[in-house]
Amino acid sequence: MNILKERVGELIVIPAIDIKNGCCVRLRQGRISKSTVFSDSPDEMAVRWYEQGARRLHLVDLDGAFQGTPINGKVVRRIVDAVPIPVQLGGGIRNSHTLETYLDLGVKYVILGTMTHKDPTFVKQACRKFPGQIILGIDGMKNRVALEGWTETIDRTPIELAKQLEMAGAHAVIYTDIRRDGMKTGPNVDATGALAEAIQIPVIASGGISSISDVIELSRLSEKGVIGMIIGRALYDGSLNLGEAIKSGEAGHP
Repeated sequence: MNILKERVGELIVIPAIDIKNGCCVRLRQGRISKSTVFSDSPDEMAVRWYEQGARRLHLVDLDGAFQGTPINGKVVRRIVDAVPIPVQLGGGIRNSHTLETYLDLGVKYVILGTMTHKDPTFVKQACRKFPGQIILGIDGMKNRVALEGWTETIDRTPIELAKQLEMAGAHAVIYTDIRRDGMKTGPNVDATGALAEAIQIPVIASGGISSISDVIELSRLSEKGVIGMIIGRALYDGSLNLGEAIKSGEAGHP
């Protein structure tokens, strides 16, 4: 078994900060037309989550994801400067220059999504050049991979794509069920667990997490190699308390 999975002991809870036009927003099912603005100061939101116990933050440059090039670099820099915890970021990262620019800004982990399918050689090279700092972002819709800011699907399953890249040396795979993202309908536990069992790379769950029971259910997948979960809308609308989620998720039990 991969040494990364052998070290799994706790499950980290990661608040999400999605950035659009310089603001902190949340989408429903990845649709840019269904966005809700929660703050016009993403860096202040980052400080809020840090003060409530977050040990890592998940950033998405939504403008970058849909336009294919980074848009919110200045906002990302303010966030990195505002908190002393690791930041992982995705959205519009299509080449080495962009990847290295974000790492130079202080981003700890860079998430490659669309490129995992369109240019797997680039992904493998990035994993070799920046060991332990590349995360594979694999988004699923009806058991098919979604790309380009979730605007395109291909005839490949998330497991098929992950297995193609599992020996590249990525830090982790983030698996998002698009149908559940931002909908507070609960995570796709079965698909997340199946992916974690099928590959040697640790998995971070995303999409639909909205209650302590969801957190506890996902924490039970830690033995299969799930090392974390990303939570967004439920934290912003107050239906889930970050401190309670951390206590339940990172301890593995309530």
